[in-house]
Amino acid sequence: MLYSTFWLIFAEETEGGLFDFNATCPLMALQFLGLMVFLNIIFYKPITQVMDERDEYIRQTLTEASENVARTEELTQQYKQELSKARKEALELINQSKKEAQEIVDKKIREAQKETEALVSDAFAQLKDQQIQALNILGDQISILSEQIKQKLLSKGKQSV
Repeated sequence: MLYSTFWLIFAEETEGGLFDFNATCPLMALQFLGLMVFLNIIFYKPITQVMDERDEYIRQTLTEASENVARTEELTQQYKQELSKARKEALELINQSKKEAQEIVDKKIREAQKETEALVSDAFAQLKDQQIQALNILGDQISILSEQIKQKLLSKGKQSV
């Protein structure tokens, strides 16, 4: 009796327990597998495909962005170099123009000094000529006057004698 009571308790526990190993277990397994296949075909594959396409789009966009950043940096470097070169050329041109302008100014100053010296020299020569002429004229006048004084003195001396 004890044995039969134990068997009843054990039988009651095993029947309707967590897992029944009768015909419903394989049927549940088949339903589960069918549901997995159905969900895989209907739900997971399209979602996986969309996610893969999205990942590919993101990878492609990131690749293009990286290439654009690299190209932009390259162009920026190139423009910086060209700008630096243009600035150097502009400074050289400005310095060259300053030198040329200074040379022109110096040349004009030298020419003006030469012209001034020539004018001063001509004026000095003219003054020298005028001085000589004035001295010659004065010399002639002095001789005429001295002759006249001599004549007057002689004529007065003849009158007083």
